Amino acid sequence: MDDEYAKLIRRVNQPRVVIDNNACEDATVIQVDSVNKHGILLEVIQVLTDMNLTITKAYISSDGGWFMDVFNVVDNDGNKIRDKEVIDYIQRRIETSAGFVPSRRGSVGVMPSEEHTSIELAGTDRPGLLSEVCAVLADLHCNVVNAEIWTHNARAAAVVHVTDDSTGCAISDPKRLSTIKELLCNVLKGRDDLKTAKTMLSAPGVMHRERRLHQIMFADRDYERVERAGVRAVEEGSSRPQVTLLNIEKDYTVITMRSKDRPKLLFDIVCTLTDMQYVVFHGMVNTGRMEAYQEFYIRHVDGLPISSEAERVRVIQCLEAAIERRASEGLELELCTEDRLGLLSDITRIFRENSLCIKRALISTKGGKAKDTFYVTDVTGNPVDPKIIDSIRRQIGHTVLQVKHNFGLAPKPPHQETTVGYFFGNLFKARTFQNFKLIRSYS
Repeated sequence: MDDEYAKLIRRVNQPRVVIDNNACEDATVIQVDSVNKHGILLEVIQVLTDMNLTITKAYISSDGGWFMDVFNVVDNDGNKIRDKEVIDYIQRRIETSAGFVPSRRGSVGVMPSEEHTSIELAGTDRPGLLSEVCAVLADLHCNVVNAEIWTHNARAAAVVHVTDDSTGCAISDPKRLSTIKELLCNVLKGRDDLKTAKTMLSAPGVMHRERRLHQIMFADRDYERVERAGVRAVEEGSSRPQVTLLNIEKDYTVITMRSKDRPKLLFDIVCTLTDMQYVVFHGMVNTGRMEAYQEFYIRHVDGLPISSEAERVRVIQCLEAAIERRASEGLELELCTEDRLGLLSDITRIFRENSLCIKRALISTKGGKAKDTFYVTDVTGNPVDPKIIDSIRRQIGHTVLQVKHNFGLAPKPPHQETTVGYFFGNLFKARTFQNFKLIRSYS
């Protein structure tokens, strides 16, 4: 009965979105007012990040059953959002956002849909793993139409969408799906994988790809730090994100985070907190030229702050992992060419033969064209020799494979003098964002 009443309240009180280009000198301000529910903050942030908007500042408040957030956003070029069609689309998307499908768990899953078959992979990372996966798919006449691959802390995860090469549609034959799962599972196991790879047939549904990757890596416990012989360990010094937790007055756990700024950082953090069943009641985000500072007042969905040392350590580890998974590492290479069956297999084989290690990849096809982005290092995690890149580009084609950026180690964050955020000194005295003088009143 309570659940039905809550649904009625949400239907009656639809989200109210105000988008203002005059309230801030250098960003578009988006204010969202709505009845509060678990996950609504993530839904709003997902809408903004899916449109490739950068959140430069955010102010979050959801006490008393009401959700009121303010986001300062800019486009990829750092400009305000001026296009009226884009502004109207943002407003409609936020106001009608329906939330997410419940999470699915497993190491290897295959989900058929009308357009493509979705394959989920998780296993121990090793040089050449993506090349082996792509070779299996090519041999099975599966054309990769888009995919995203993450590696972190000796683990690898991928969500891959494939079609039947002969029909251009999803693969529906149960026997063939079973064969694909079995062969991919064998690849993931490798010789030294101490974790058993599992297979499963996922129920039909829609899942946000990046959120699913977070869930796959979280289920695979990539937040537990490991070191492997011959592989450069993640530095424990200044290049790593700084995450601190502190309980105040038995009401909230305060999380403060400092890290190198990057696109979709806020989405990754809120996604992890939501999937860990934590609720953000208050928060702020402030980004500078290179660094991002975030501060959240949270409780578990049961209404309690973090109470044990084991859980405190686990939350810190999971947030560090969320920040690091998508961090750009190594040399960014962009491939643009005509799509064909086996293209990804051929490209990743060339990378493997030249001792390149793929740390992250984003694969996409549109209108018969393939546009793929790879972040690569050598097999020890160090920068790639430029002579090797020149040799690979000669083999693939200089116009086909372009060098975009070379990402180094993150700069050392400034010294943090206090663990409790100075931005929220009078948080509980202020009841509206007008108290902060952040936005104009629209009432």
